[in-house]
Amino acid sequence: MDIEVAQQREEAALVLLPVGRLDSTNARAFEDIMLEHLSNGERNLVVDFSRLVFISSSGMRVLLIVAKRLRASRGKLVLCSMQASIQEIFSISGFDKIISIYSTRTEALGAF
Repeated sequence: MDIEVAQQREEAALVLLPVGRLDSTNARAFEDIMLEHLSNGERNLVVDFSRLVFISSSGMRVLLIVAKRLRASRGKLVLCSMQASIQEIFSISGFDKIISIYSTRTEALGAF
């Protein structure tokens, strides 16, 4: 199953906005989208969670894979605009210690 992902170019980074749910049914499609951007030379990615209502461990795994690849190539992945329930999942799992999370897109873009 595919996932809708809006894309917006900002000066410092490419912003990806996944819509709806990111779970085992569409995590692979999201991973393919993100890895394609890395293959095309993107080094700074923001994932804006403002339109995401749910993320499973499969979706979180994709973010971890991309974050590691970007670090290896001197790039960076940051996340922003999470709903409280998703923010709590990242906090409980410790992912907020691995990937930087910002309250707003403006703050996230400032990380670059």
